[in-house]
Amino acid sequence: MNFSEYEGKTVFITGASSGIGYAQAEAFLKQGACVFAIDRNEVGLQELKQAYPDQFAYRCTNVADVEEVAESVHQALQEYVRIDILVNTAGILDDYKTTLETTEELWDEIFNTNVKGIYYVTNYILPHMLKWKQGVIVNTASIAGLVAGGGGAAYTASKHAIIGYTKQLAYDFSKKGIRANAIAPGAIRTPMNASDFANGGEMAKWVEEETPAGRWAEPEEVANTTLFLASSAADYIHGAVLPIDGGWTIK
Repeated sequence: MNFSEYEGKTVFITGASSGIGYAQAEAFLKQGACVFAIDRNEVGLQELKQAYPDQFAYRCTNVADVEEVAESVHQALQEYVRIDILVNTAGILDDYKTTLETTEELWDEIFNTNVKGIYYVTNYILPHMLKWKQGVIVNTASIAGLVAGGGGAAYTASKHAIIGYTKQLAYDFSKKGIRANAIAPGAIRTPMNASDFANGGEMAKWVEEETPAGRWAEPEEVANTTLFLASSAADYIHGAVLPIDGGWTIK
């Protein structure tokens, strides 16, 4: 897969230290883009910096902290002048807790990271995109944003919120040069899903059997879809939600 158009462009990615976010960052870097990444965990970010010292910069940031987000965006613009593509991937799970098992603290934690984090980052980057009258936003939702069962009450509600937010972004800013879409990953083999493979991996086996494609996907498959969705090849796609779920949501 070759997207030479990314050479010379800057991508801002959240949650890039592991899993899908790491794969997305690496995919854009391989295409020649510069990437500024944020995450609470520094380990994966350091690996990318070592591999791509001239293309990659990062800051350890909690997307739920508005001051940290503001500083991160400021640093990215100091480093690269402009941000062409925003990929909002940072997110956390809620251990499949029902609403009666969900404390107010857990609810707030999930929404502050999964929803408010996207709101913060987008609102600090979008004005700069509007100045250039051009920009692409790819938000990471989930199959839990389309159907029940992909998470608990808080997680599912948060991912539905991301999809609604993405559609409203497209509605409000498409004519101003901004293209916003969402991806909805299903069973992706990432550190976030490590518990599914524990204790003999019974949960992982069940998910595999229930997925029409009959397997889990690798983060790189989500990253490749992100490359397409952020590219000019997808220029007429606005406000869409693209499932990457091996057919889970067709059942």
